[in-house]
Amino acid sequence: MATTLYNPFLTFKFDNASCFLSGDALQSDDERLQVFPVWMMRAFELEDKPFKMLDENIVTYKSLQLPCSADTARAFEEVEGKVEKAMSSGYQEVKQLPERVLFQWVAKILYGVVFNEIQAGVRQAFLSGEDLNFSQALVHKFRNLHYMLQSIVQPMEFEQKNPFSILILPVNNDKDTFSYRDEINTLIFTLRMGDFAVIATLQDNGTNAIYHEEVLEKIKGKELQPIQFEEICARYFYSAYLFNRLPEYTYMETPNKVFVEPMPLNDWTLKPIFDEWQAKTYGQVLENFWKPWGFTLFEIIKNPEKPMSFLFDEKGDFIDNPSPQTPLDN
Repeated sequence: MATTLYNPFLTFKFDNASCFLSGDALQSDDERLQVFPVWMMRAFELEDKPFKMLDENIVTYKSLQLPCSADTARAFEEVEGKVEKAMSSGYQEVKQLPERVLFQWVAKILYGVVFNEIQAGVRQAFLSGEDLNFSQALVHKFRNLHYMLQSIVQPMEFEQKNPFSILILPVNNDKDTFSYRDEINTLIFTLRMGDFAVIATLQDNGTNAIYHEEVLEKIKGKELQPIQFEEICARYFYSAYLFNRLPEYTYMETPNKVFVEPMPLNDWTLKPIFDEWQAKTYGQVLENFWKPWGFTLFEIIKNPEKPMSFLFDEKGDFIDNPSPQTPLDN
């Protein structure tokens, strides 16, 4: 059977009459898939909680849906079952999940948000009588994300290396914790719940994990406090912003499988893959992640050379059980 990847970005087809993933025509408007898993929304009572869109419009978690064929929905149900079971059990089980399964689960949520954002943009453009203004760089990223997500319904092999990296960490969360963030421009996703947390960076070919290698080595095997995990999130979100490449992939479709190969990130400019780290900008990102603890930018970058840290002390050693009331300078 020949494999053919579906590309809705060719004609910007983001209606509700065809499956978002396969392009197959739908029989009714009831063929829908929730962007956020039903089990997760019920566990944390998210259904009617507000979700802010890029245009500042407020919707609910349960209103974020995808038009989806029965065949595609069944494929996602299989993945969802594995992830629900693992996440309900906790860190050790989540750690055992195949990275590809976690990627498909994360990518569905992230692309689901993107799909709903695009639909909102199309509606707004229609109402205003203006053309939809969409960055070609974002189209490039979203098209690749959509192609790779089709691995859930098409045989697909990522050659040489995965185009994504997923970090799973043990975190001493409160029982009812649910913290979700994404940044669709840089394709980064974080989730904190139960006794674990997840950071997924998509389409970076694993470079963010390499960039933070020293930090990751120091926290290896350590249970983090929430404020420590949020500090790692801030580092990852900022480095994803500093990542200055637009990764390219080749897709070789054969009768039995699609082969996906990342192109080298080095280019003729010889520029570093990441732009220069600026302490003040990082401090602004960290201030946002530390809002629950109330630290200001002034406190965070009091020493611009060594911003405040709850991960590492002045010697660079990991801090066990830090107290947010007694911040330490890094």
